[in-house]
Amino acid sequence: MRNHLFRRFLQAPLSHSRSAPAFSLSSRRYAVSAPVVEEEAETVVFPREGPGFSYGLNWALAGKGVIVNDKAFRNLKSSELQQKGATITESLSGLPIHVRGDVLGGASEIPKAQFSKLLKQVTSHLSSISDIYVHDGAIGSSSKCDAKVRVISDSPSAVLSLSNVLWKTPTRAVSHDSCPLTVYIASSLSPGAVEAAGIGSQGKNGFIAADIERSSLILCGKAFSDTNGIKAALAALCGPIITARGGIPLSARLLVSGDSVILLFAPEDIVQSCSDLLVSLDAGVILSSQGVAPFFQTGNSSGPNLYKLPAAVILASSDSSGVIPSISKLSPGQAAYHFLAGYHNGKFVPAYSKSPSSANPLELAKAVLSKLKDDQIPSFLINVNEREKLTTGKDFVKLVQSTLTKNVPPFEPKGGDLEGKYKSFLSGKFKELPEEFLF
Repeated sequence: MRNHLFRRFLQAPLSHSRSAPAFSLSSRRYAVSAPVVEEEAETVVFPREGPGFSYGLNWALAGKGVIVNDKAFRNLKSSELQQKGATITESLSGLPIHVRGDVLGGASEIPKAQFSKLLKQVTSHLSSISDIYVHDGAIGSSSKCDAKVRVISDSPSAVLSLSNVLWKTPTRAVSHDSCPLTVYIASSLSPGAVEAAGIGSQGKNGFIAADIERSSLILCGKAFSDTNGIKAALAALCGPIITARGGIPLSARLLVSGDSVILLFAPEDIVQSCSDLLVSLDAGVILSSQGVAPFFQTGNSSGPNLYKLPAAVILASSDSSGVIPSISKLSPGQAAYHFLAGYHNGKFVPAYSKSPSSANPLELAKAVLSKLKDDQIPSFLINVNEREKLTTGKDFVKLVQSTLTKNVPPFEPKGGDLEGKYKSFLSGKFKELPEEFLF
């Protein structure tokens, strides 16, 4: 088996000796003797590396189950991908997402055996085609707390799409990373192969499957065109890596006001109402000692990749009963409590996240509490629906910005049984809360 893989590894470059001349057959210095490859008498000659062929990359891909059949092109520019046939495809949304290891229930579960069978089908497919495309990037732009990502694709169009999502990373950064994520894209995988993996009928456009334990993501069919679905899956996968590196992965947005950065937790309808005033619409940032960084590219080439620590943390809630004041200042313990609850319109969304996630919301809340205390970051609670008077868009942003300049009173609930609802929900979902967590 080892000899077979070795010969397969060398097969592609040897067949292209005309375009990349091999070393002389008579040169003993560069020849591998027969016993190294096979007991039978034969000599293997190593050609020079060139476009589409790199010994290091090929071995790295083999470690991920993909044996390069002919050529593997890495980190091509957009113009080069277009020369290979890449096109901008129609955007899709709502494709099925299967995640193994999701603790929030934001996606359907996929058993370990089923994911393994699917991964085998995908790697076999990628090993059977002539050209594959590799793109290296990162989730988050902080080199100390990011998650490196390697994309292995059968389609230049898919790589073009993903290159606009992931942050750029230095050459060989992924190769030297201890735990990079791997994205396998099989846009031309046959329906029969998908069914053989036990996934069943997934519609004509494909599906997304992720295994958090394996740090692996599979995109089948046209799933590479579902940018929001891909971002949700990548956000779930990167959580353990970012946490291990000292970062806090949060479902939040950034708002810049003058020289100040504001970390915003808000329901989707509020976010959409002021989308043009936010750094990015994507719900994902990394909070660390270095500052705060969006998970994915923001689309603003002139904006920074890494922002300084927040001047304030805003938790937006919606309570038409009038128990929660329009705006109030929270202690770190209160902020962690309301963050954990994620209350909005009578419903609770722990950690303000509806997407699949590997992170325990209570552990995130504890990390937020610690960060607020250590860096003395003030936090505020805004009720966007006080007495059924909805505050959205620019009015909401003005209210957020006012926390930087005005003396905001501390949080004092105005009667009612909302505190009891919080306690009932949180005690039923989490066994034991820290004593500092207060309504």
